[in-house]
Amino acid sequence: MDEQLIYDWNRVGAPAAPARVMFDDETLRDGLQSPSVRTPEIDRKIEILHLIDALGIDTADIGLPGAGPHVVRDVERLAREITDARLRVKANCAARTHLNDIQPIADIVQRTGLAIECCTFIGSSPIRQYTEGWTLEWLLKNTEEAITFAVKEGLEVMYVTEDTTRAKPETLRAIYTCAIDAGAKRICIADTVGHATPVGAAAVVRFAAQVIEETGASIGIDWHGHRDRDLAVINSIAALEAGATRIHGAALGIGERVGNTPMDLLLVNLVLMGYIERDLRALTDYCRVVSEACGVPVPDNYPVVGRDAFRTATGVHAAAVIKAWKKGDRDLMDAVYSAVPASLVGREQEIDVGPMSGKSNVIFWLEHRGIFATDQLVDRVFQRAKSSATVLTEEEILAEVNLQSRGGQHEDHEGHEG
Repeated sequence: MDEQLIYDWNRVGAPAAPARVMFDDETLRDGLQSPSVRTPEIDRKIEILHLIDALGIDTADIGLPGAGPHVVRDVERLAREITDARLRVKANCAARTHLNDIQPIADIVQRTGLAIECCTFIGSSPIRQYTEGWTLEWLLKNTEEAITFAVKEGLEVMYVTEDTTRAKPETLRAIYTCAIDAGAKRICIADTVGHATPVGAAAVVRFAAQVIEETGASIGIDWHGHRDRDLAVINSIAALEAGATRIHGAALGIGERVGNTPMDLLLVNLVLMGYIERDLRALTDYCRVVSEACGVPVPDNYPVVGRDAFRTATGVHAAAVIKAWKKGDRDLMDAVYSAVPASLVGREQEIDVGPMSGKSNVIFWLEHRGIFATDQLVDRVFQRAKSSATVLTEEEILAEVNLQSRGGQHEDHEGHEG
């Protein structure tokens, strides 16, 4: 398709693409904290892990072994699958800043031979400190002990500060410096309650980068967002542009309360922005499998993977898509009434027939299925659509096709007899 057909205002004054963009998939751990999801059986977890790998996601949180033997069992099985299937995705595990949570991770590493990043977390905001009765000295003591222990066990550590986006700068400076001195290789800024705006997300990432620079260490910055204010995707982009290099998300945005950053929408947006190159044809299966395995319905109007994402039944909209189709230009058909190319995720534009449709909808629907669109048949389906309160189902349209066909045969037979 001719690039001159779209003037892209998104590129006017846009920042340069980040030098590095990595992803950490939280579907199998943080995503399962939603009170409404069903924890998948291990076979479904393995299926999800393979789809995470197919999407080129860098790391996956495969569980919190400190939660008990049932989690240890699944984490070890997933770790062995990564090794046995030679998956590219790397593993990490969550842990509180407590030796009892870190030791099971080290044990799994010993048994499987797979390197597993230890993501040890602790609350950092004054509201958490006040509620829990924590002091800064207590935070520093637990941070140093946990990370020192993990490093001695041969684990690479990401230090996660919960509720970072409501924490005081002096607290973050103290605990980040402590974590880096103890051997942490990455720090993770967590917008645990979805408090941040894009401005706030960028500000706290830049602050963390400044602290890291002051230590002289080479430390990566992660961003872990939640969607309580429905700003999770744009906050993740803001964090990337401010200096974060790895972004967390979960399929369909599942997670505690209203969920985590939707990994699916994050990937799509970053591809469309030119920040990453990625084959996203596995994205629909990724979301479908997670939906089925976790018992999370995908709303019809969910972007990109929802049933209605590339469907239209409105006459004016459909007419433009049909005209593009008649030009034989798939890219034009994808773009004329859509900001996201359906082909990006292995889908295609769909034209339905309903009360707001024109006859062109009917003609396209019929011809697209190899049905000859006579004037009489088009009129018949069109009238049925206009009398309906909803889009016609395939069964309803085919019923009209069959009625028209039987009526036509009957008329021909009578004419022959006459």
